[in-house]
Amino acid sequence: MPHYLIMTEKPSARKNFAKALGGQKGHLVDYDFELTNLRGHLMTLKEPDQQVPADLKAKYESWKLKDLPWNLDDLSWQRTYIKSYNPRSKRSESTKKIVDEVKAQAVHADGIIIATDTDPSGEGDLLAWEAIDAIGWTGPVFRATFTDESAKSLIKALTNLKPITSKATHSAYQKGLARNKWDFASMQLTRAATTLTKKEGYPIVSRQGRLKSAMLLKIYQQLEAIKHYVKVPYFEYRFQDEEGNHYARKVDSKIENVPFRYSSTEDLLKSEQFKEHSAVQEDARQEKVTRPPKLLDLSSLSAILAKEGFKAKEVLATYQKLYEAQIVSYPRTEDKTITKEQFQDMLPLVDSIAAVVHLDSRQLTHRTARATHVQDKGAHGANRPGTKVPASLEALQQYGPSAKRIYEVLSKNFLAMFAEDYRYLQIIGSLVDYPDFKTTVHKPIAMGWKQVYNDQNAEQEGTEESKVLGKEAQRFVYEGQNPKPTSPTWKWLKTFLEKNNIGTGATRTSTYGELSSGPKAYIQDKKGKISLTTDGLAAAIMAQNTWLAHPKTTKRVFDIFDQVGRFEMTADQALDSIVKTVDHDIPVMVENAKQLKAALGEPKKKARRKTVAKSKVSGIWQGQEVTFTSEFSGHQFTAEEIQDLLAGKRITFSAKSKRGKMLHVSGKLANQVYRKRQYVGFKAEFE
Repeated sequence: MPHYLIMTEKPSARKNFAKALGGQKGHLVDYDFELTNLRGHLMTLKEPDQQVPADLKAKYESWKLKDLPWNLDDLSWQRTYIKSYNPRSKRSESTKKIVDEVKAQAVHADGIIIATDTDPSGEGDLLAWEAIDAIGWTGPVFRATFTDESAKSLIKALTNLKPITSKATHSAYQKGLARNKWDFASMQLTRAATTLTKKEGYPIVSRQGRLKSAMLLKIYQQLEAIKHYVKVPYFEYRFQDEEGNHYARKVDSKIENVPFRYSSTEDLLKSEQFKEHSAVQEDARQEKVTRPPKLLDLSSLSAILAKEGFKAKEVLATYQKLYEAQIVSYPRTEDKTITKEQFQDMLPLVDSIAAVVHLDSRQLTHRTARATHVQDKGAHGANRPGTKVPASLEALQQYGPSAKRIYEVLSKNFLAMFAEDYRYLQIIGSLVDYPDFKTTVHKPIAMGWKQVYNDQNAEQEGTEESKVLGKEAQRFVYEGQNPKPTSPTWKWLKTFLEKNNIGTGATRTSTYGELSSGPKAYIQDKKGKISLTTDGLAAAIMAQNTWLAHPKTTKRVFDIFDQVGRFEMTADQALDSIVKTVDHDIPVMVENAKQLKAALGEPKKKARRKTVAKSKVSGIWQGQEVTFTSEFSGHQFTAEEIQDLLAGKRITFSAKSKRGKMLHVSGKLANQVYRKRQYVGFKAEFE
């Protein structure tokens, strides 16, 4: 009976597997198993200068433009353990310890089962192979593909294992590897942008990347459009009936100069004549329906919650915790629909979920699968409630500040597909005397799903009020203006990213969270309304006209990664696009840097630190005259201590560290070197 080591992505996943399988070890179908876990990526690519021969080390360590671009053939693409500082233990920690633990477990294994997240980017497969290579494993490898961490899904995946003959034939790994190498090579553009920015006098790290550069540049362009907007008013005749409906002539958006719009009321009055009143007539009426809105992705969800003050980074972290508890579905999905099997799994839970979010389940009468929401494609399925229904919304607060609202919004959006269509009567009316003046009103017939969910992603938010045509309309002069650019919001930005197919809902949210968090944030987010910080403005200016920031580049690069996954090209061949991007973008950034002073103002000059000269003493030490500092860490040497030091003796005293901690110090005079300068001074030995 073979013994397989099941490799999960993180401790929380291992716990879910143990719960589904009945323990850390056991028997399943035709093999024995033991569980282990990684902690995400355990290995990372070495720094560029550590991947090249010694004679190239200085070039690849450099951030200077003369040392860019790189020749990617020089890189060995070797990986190393990840080191990080643990603020709790106040020590630097390495992932080597976890790798060693996995290696020890694998000693008695006959095969390894990759059971990391099956995300569309290949990230889970990449980090699994990093660990497999790190432990030196050469035995059989299998892949378990699961849609979520429910017991049913996990057992199904572990009983339908796919053998992986090698990394070279593992499509998801190759796709993840191509993306990983591409993003690593794009580091060159961060170095170039940072070097150029600092050269202009701004000590800013200008982070550049496929998604972040596109986001920052779009915000900058919109802010510039608002800044340079000039209002151009126009005047035209319109009519209004007693019900408040406006009657206007149709405007072709392609025509720049509309013939019946005038620059002043005087020109309008001279040019057109209409009666003050006209009777209203009904031209047509038609019953129409609106289907329930599409299922939310993470960026749409976080954009909705941003208006309530929840930050994207917090929403993402809280959603992850809810997923690990099986309360919501897999976060990093690209699916827009759910499968028939997922629909059937969720169908028995509809009433329970409705009760948690305080909906009347009698409104959820459409219990058959909608073709718009349920299709035979996808893996994880769109974002939705999980298979574990919480006791109440209040019980979710333990997972994070936004947990309650995440579940409430996600559930109502999901339950909307079980409600009937929204039906309304569309009535088109016009003026009897002037038929070109028209209006359209909507009269609700059945609210349907709109009683369940308020679609905040729709162009017109909220439900429509009952309207009818009036009987008579009165003429008035309408003043309009050329459209003012929309103020940027997280919702506006994610809509732009969606239309250009840039990133997934999860990557958009995580990147936005990264850019809008911390002391070095690039984006300021105030309840969804966004602007750029000084650092963000500098990075956006450097991204202008670059291929890296162009919407089509990200789409093209994702297409390339998909080609790698289909074995239509290799991971190394995929790097040709980043080579061309770097070659194009560095000269563009050189020109962009010239705009920084106009946008940011003159750089602040660094104030010189005032140095207080320390008192020194002289004397004969080891047969030669020396001069040395007569104090150490705030302790002024006594005359007796100075004589002992000159005599070569060791002295002991108490002093305070820079943090105010008491130190017991021993030491004596010694020859020392500081920045290649030799000197004689007190050399301490701390107890």
